[in-house]
Amino acid sequence: MSCEHLVCANCSGPVVEGRCPTCRAARAEVHRHGPNVPPALVLAGLVALLFVALLLQRLYG
Repeated sequence: MSCEHLVCANCSGPVVEGRCPTCRAARAEVHRHGPNVPPALVLAGLVALLFVALLLQRLYG
């Protein structure tokens, strides 16, 4: 969903322009995303998980 076609009930302007506080709040709500995790952190987590899996396989396999 995008705010390009939304009209503000407060100022009757396009929400994408952010003319009033209500527009800006609605635009921020539409464009809010989840937590940003750096790709390097994801890669480090995968490498750590692989290391633990290989270690467990070596110990119990």
